[in-house]
Amino acid sequence: MSAAVWPLALGALGAIFGSFIAALAIRWPEGRSVMRGRSACDRCGATLRPVELVPVLSCLVQRGRCRVCGGRIDPWHVGVELAGIAIGIAAGFAAPGGTGCAGAVFGWLLLSLAALDLRAFWLPDRLTAVLAVAGLAAALLDVPPAFSDRLIGGVVGYGALAAIAAAYRLWRGRAGMGGGDPKLMGGIGLWLGWRMLPAVLVIASLIGLGFALFARARGAKVTGDMPLPFGTLLAIAAYAAWIAMIGWRV
Repeated sequence: MSAAVWPLALGALGAIFGSFIAALAIRWPEGRSVMRGRSACDRCGATLRPVELVPVLSCLVQRGRCRVCGGRIDPWHVGVELAGIAIGIAAGFAAPGGTGCAGAVFGWLLLSLAALDLRAFWLPDRLTAVLAVAGLAAALLDVPPAFSDRLIGGVVGYGALAAIAAAYRLWRGRAGMGGGDPKLMGGIGLWLGWRMLPAVLVIASLIGLGFALFARARGAKVTGDMPLPFGTLLAIAAYAAWIAMIGWRV
């Protein structure tokens, strides 16, 4: 397959995975299965027809409204679908071939965790475990970085955030970080290796700072106790770091 085809192919897959991830982030925190039952309108429960399940396009054709109740389709669906497409296209451009496929899988797993954390402040252990196992599997397929770098990254990633969380708890007498964040960082380390972890933390912190400044500029009250989906920030930073890492190697 030519290099030009990879971004298109992975982008198309990203639309499909994005649609699934959007439903996952809505249903899983509510205790509903995303694997069983027909897709339905979030407002009235009307079963969706196949032509209404085409990522992005169906929403545009229906002008963002349900055909039955006329209610507004949650823009969350289109937003996550577009993110899935962007991840696939970026991976295809960065590394056409097997490495790009692995990178797209990494991005879609990160998108799942980011969406759940953003919507429900939840990083499920099962999903972070899948991220970790997939990182080790990618190493066995000779996707960079080296296996030893990944193992060190997994230990250092988890250990660093766990230590920061413990220190904060001792200092302030309360939790300042969710228990899923260190596990996510460990999974990221198993994909990126230990060398990229400082960049991930810096990028995530800068994004968080930018969000806080934007919120303050809009008149919102920003305090140290304001909840922030740090897992979402880590996921965004990790995929950006992967693109940069692969770009440097190319």
